[in-house]
Amino acid sequence: MNKKGLEILSNPRTNKGTAFTLEERQQLGLTGLLPPVVSSQQQQVNRSLANLRKKTTPIDQYISLAALQKRNERVYYKILIDHIEEFMPVVYTPTVGKACQDFAINFRETNGCYISYNDRGNIEQLLQNWQEDVRLIVVTDGERILGLGDLGSNGMGIPIGKLSLYCACAGVDPAHCMPIMLDVGTDNEEAREDPFYLGLRQPRIRGEEYDAFVDEFVQAVKQQFPNALLQFEDFSTPNAVTLLERYRDQLLCFNDDIQGTAAVALAGLMAATRINGMQLKDMRFMFLGAGSAATGIGDLVAKAMQRQGLSAEEANARMVFNDSKGLVVKSRDYIKEHVRPFAADMSPMTALEALKEFRPHALIGATGRPGLITQEMVEFMTANNEHPVVFALSNPTANAECTAENAYQWSNGQAVFASGSPFDVVHINGNVKVPGQGNNAYIFPGLGLGALLSGTTRINDDMLISAAETLAAEVSQKQIDLGCLYPPLKQIREVSAKIAVAVGESAQRNGLLKGELPEQFESFVKQHQYDPSY
Repeated sequence: MNKKGLEILSNPRTNKGTAFTLEERQQLGLTGLLPPVVSSQQQQVNRSLANLRKKTTPIDQYISLAALQKRNERVYYKILIDHIEEFMPVVYTPTVGKACQDFAINFRETNGCYISYNDRGNIEQLLQNWQEDVRLIVVTDGERILGLGDLGSNGMGIPIGKLSLYCACAGVDPAHCMPIMLDVGTDNEEAREDPFYLGLRQPRIRGEEYDAFVDEFVQAVKQQFPNALLQFEDFSTPNAVTLLERYRDQLLCFNDDIQGTAAVALAGLMAATRINGMQLKDMRFMFLGAGSAATGIGDLVAKAMQRQGLSAEEANARMVFNDSKGLVVKSRDYIKEHVRPFAADMSPMTALEALKEFRPHALIGATGRPGLITQEMVEFMTANNEHPVVFALSNPTANAECTAENAYQWSNGQAVFASGSPFDVVHINGNVKVPGQGNNAYIFPGLGLGALLSGTTRINDDMLISAAETLAAEVSQKQIDLGCLYPPLKQIREVSAKIAVAVGESAQRNGLLKGELPEQFESFVKQHQYDPSY
């Protein structure tokens, strides 16, 4: 370590604060710059926890944690790892939604890379200003932040939060992480008129200009960070689908809203079969929503059913999709390309009418519209299924299609429920129901860790299905008996390590490695998980 004095204390990656020993203080020119008492890291954690728990709102805790991350990165991650159940809802959903809405007014110091439309022609040089060994990039253009819509540059809170989870939940080294905001303007007039707004105050750039800008960015990433995994995050459905199809075979990349959501939902459905006693290939699925998240789930579920013996046509016919116009049917004048394979050979009808005609075993909400799953729907599902599967996947919590309590009450405790954001335990009929949180954090951190440590060149569907199978297998019988389809969050680092191994082995099977898979890959993964301890 060549740095000395205040330079060390002002760098969150090197700063240990009062935990520097007396000998270290002498060697590093820190004598007199710190109180005389030497603290342990655990004492620092306890001090920070005491202050965090004094905060009266989640957003105040978020701001406090963000400040800690910029002051002492290792204490920040020590808290997040050791108290993941308490603080993941603070650093990510649901609190991150509010953090994004308030991003401009609460901005203190930079924590990412901002590339605006005005930087076109100079993006590669701009990326050179980030002088670290970048292996993992999360990028957004801020147009579809959670269920909140277009937040423009305020959406930077999402890449920052995602990368925190990569580090805490899987053990990716934060020194290798880079959050990026592609600022192409915003159609959110309220944001543009906000005097504190930090993004371009112009309507969104679209069409060929947008495509050229994003392409320049991707080519610059390939040139500047050739070994990095690029994650597209919270793009609008048309752009999300287009960008994934355009670049998935050009570089190591994936879209978490499409592929991560699909894998975590598939894992939940696999776990649900342990309750309803069915095979995946024998189930029928109805989706509320026909955006990239919904069809991403459908596509991966269809491929999983094909593994169980169905043809692609048979698998696709076992699911139907609804959008704002009702059931997506083949007779429509216009069907978006990503929905076309799932268009039903049925008459046009409402979602409720489709539910009653199609009689699904699973009802999956991915719309961002609260209350869309109604009592009548759940009661009909229950009348036709001993254990109806009901997933309300939209984030944040306020946007969930129904609550856990509603699902259990309307089904008399028979529903198998999962959601994207957390819900409290529900007591019904003398039983305890623990709603499973199908959070993408169960998938994307392990997926990324496995891809990076194995030397994977591409992300494909086999890796996603392998990750889902691994996650589903980690749900204990005790959790299943409580109706919970996902393992406890406190186990997420161990689960992520197993997913990383499954991803690496899948890449090896599919011939997608740069070289050989490291020997004893499971031990290799565990040895390379970031540990924030001093």
